[in-house]
Amino acid sequence: MRFTLLLIFTVFATISFAQRGSIKGRIFDKTTNEEIPFANIALQNTTLGAVSDIDGNYEITGIEPGLYNVQTSYVGYQSRTIFEIEVSAKQPVTLNIALTPSGTDLQTVEITTQVFERDEQSPLSLQKIGKNEIQRNPGGNRDISRAIQVLPGVASSLSFRNDIIIRGGAPNENRFYLDGIEIPIINHFATQGSSGGPVGILNVNFIENVDFYSGAFPANRGDALSAVLEFTQKDGNEERLKTNFTLSATDVGLTFDGPIGDKTTFIFSARRSYLQLLFGVIGLPFLPTFNDSQFKVKHRINKKNEITFIGIGAYDQFRLNESAVEDEDDPERRRRNQFILGNIPINEQWNYTVGANYKHFSKRGFQNVVISRTHLQNSAFKYEDNDDSRPENLILDYLSEEIENKLRLEHTERRNGYRINVGLNAEDVTFFASTFNRINLPGGELRTVDFDSRVRFQRFGLFGSVSRTILEERLLLSLGVRTDWNNFVSSMANPIDQFSPRFSVSYNLTPELTVNANVGRYFQLPPYTVFGFRDEDDRLVNRDNQIKYITNDHLVAGLQYVFPRNTKVSVEGFYKVYDNYPFSLRDSISLANQGADFGVIGNEAVISAGQGRAYGVEFLVQRKLYKGLYGIAALTLVRSEFSDLDGNFAPSTWDNGYILSITAGKKFKKNWEFGTRIRALGGTPFTPFDRQTSSLRSVWDIRGQGVFDFARLNTGRNPDVYQIDVRLDKKYFFDKWSLNVYIDIENVTNNIFELEPFLDVVRDPNGAPVVDQNDASRYELTSIQNSVGTFLPSIGVVIEF
Repeated sequence: MRFTLLLIFTVFATISFAQRGSIKGRIFDKTTNEEIPFANIALQNTTLGAVSDIDGNYEITGIEPGLYNVQTSYVGYQSRTIFEIEVSAKQPVTLNIALTPSGTDLQTVEITTQVFERDEQSPLSLQKIGKNEIQRNPGGNRDISRAIQVLPGVASSLSFRNDIIIRGGAPNENRFYLDGIEIPIINHFATQGSSGGPVGILNVNFIENVDFYSGAFPANRGDALSAVLEFTQKDGNEERLKTNFTLSATDVGLTFDGPIGDKTTFIFSARRSYLQLLFGVIGLPFLPTFNDSQFKVKHRINKKNEITFIGIGAYDQFRLNESAVEDEDDPERRRRNQFILGNIPINEQWNYTVGANYKHFSKRGFQNVVISRTHLQNSAFKYEDNDDSRPENLILDYLSEEIENKLRLEHTERRNGYRINVGLNAEDVTFFASTFNRINLPGGELRTVDFDSRVRFQRFGLFGSVSRTILEERLLLSLGVRTDWNNFVSSMANPIDQFSPRFSVSYNLTPELTVNANVGRYFQLPPYTVFGFRDEDDRLVNRDNQIKYITNDHLVAGLQYVFPRNTKVSVEGFYKVYDNYPFSLRDSISLANQGADFGVIGNEAVISAGQGRAYGVEFLVQRKLYKGLYGIAALTLVRSEFSDLDGNFAPSTWDNGYILSITAGKKFKKNWEFGTRIRALGGTPFTPFDRQTSSLRSVWDIRGQGVFDFARLNTGRNPDVYQIDVRLDKKYFFDKWSLNVYIDIENVTNNIFELEPFLDVVRDPNGAPVVDQNDASRYELTSIQNSVGTFLPSIGVVIEF
């Protein structure tokens, strides 16, 4: 393999040759879309630049292929730096730059270059990450969900999952927007009622940048407790059709983008995995297959009106691989594979979101009309011993659908130095579930859950915010309010009960040093599975239980210091208080502890009685690309606790204690690049098994796994874990096309950590459970190693032409 890679690099190095590229585009007012003439545009650390003409257009030519930071400034506007614009010789790069008006009197303004922008609505708890930072993330395999894990406050795991766990909150506490349109699902094989999964759906070739809010949420973004992520997609190429072919260790994909006439551009991609082939070769007991597609069409009606259409969808299949047991010679791996086969259901899932965002620019601002539709179907079934020839062996048969039709109206304007945003949203929700599930209650009692349910209700929201800078732009003040309600149940129908204020302040003590603070109250709806659950009397039991919105009060404060050379250092402390979290009546635990595994969350009877808190401090050192060097180091000290069955606070599933992530890289001559990432996390809590109940034959024959002892909720703790990932890239730029070849190695040091063991039964040579000789009603129990950490090298090729 080494010889093949060396040969590839050498051959292309000998035939590639240097050409010159260019950057062109338009400079315009972000609020009114009016052109900005005579703005200064420069490439950082070069002598190249341009001045926009009377129509706001500019062009910089004679650029050697590579990555550049583009700096733009103009009197009366906040200067802006756009990082890592990739220039190649095959065609010009179109870069349209929107500038935000300054609140300072033009007579007193002094033009300075701002490297790190201060957001007007959310001046703290906001991080930005660009396309190239996602693509080159070591161990990320071009997956956006994994790239986000380098940011402060974000926990990760060494397993094959992309759960986004932020500041001690559960994965279902986050909301995602694509070009201003909400997309509830961003991962394949998503856990219903949560957000995690093993592989991201979003295609990085579409992404221009990501805004990551871990607090101080904008008022026009509701239903979030831990994070809001805004994904901004690039526009299609205005010059000619472009094609991108990507081949990685897990999937193959094609992306097309280009013009459709003079006023319309498009991007379209399709991707298919071959994970099932890889997993089959290495002998894993499950074979996942995923497919996804994504598109964007933008049409500029005229100077004052434009409309964007987007779509994203996925189709996922999950089947069992019984040959992983039959063909496995290692006894320990055979036991582990047999255990997994006995517990994982066969799963099929598909989802899509389509939407349109119409934007009209007026004299002082703009208006948005956003409509969208999301549809998820999730099915799973499981037979005892995987034998579907006998109907009585059926343990699980689940089918559900979630359908959301949404409308949002917004008005944004600038008046007398104030930025004002107001709007409303409405949503029609349909949830269907057909559930058959044989379960064991705590203590071992067998119960069969069998119901069909369909509910439909409407959701509504109102929001507004105002922000302004004063004292020569040293002091920024931002006030936002919103309220949400729905007509499913009376406990959620009063808008006053969900009144959600938030206030932020940011003060520049010096041009480099800023102190920031935010206080806010946020609300989130429980999962739709909670709404549709019915008991044995066919009652919507959670409606009768008067479920409520989950409440979360935030207090955040911190300091930020900006150094030369694109570098900043910040520290932020946070304190979050939860109330009305859904609390399981079956298991006597808060649903806040669930979401880190495949399956469904919330399909049970609950009450809105759970409480919780998460608090900690984040330290960040970040250097954007400067003279070939870049890096980000984040340390988070965090505690996360939720109420147990006695009402006492106990560590939650997300209580890592500390999260450390260090990512750094260097760009060398001739377009070589090397990066590495080090991550370390404190051990997460776990709940011990109830061995007495688990050993009962009547229990094990149904569950096939141990029963947790929730009376000892999260009293155990796994060991600390760490991992080192590395990545090497080589790019080649040709006259008509470009090539990127990369090697990515996860867990390069091959660290393996033993987590809480799986509980299993002793089996005879034929694989049948062994009955306890002292008690015929029980099986003999044993343990199976639960190891995480896999040395995983991969090779990828990206071709653009």
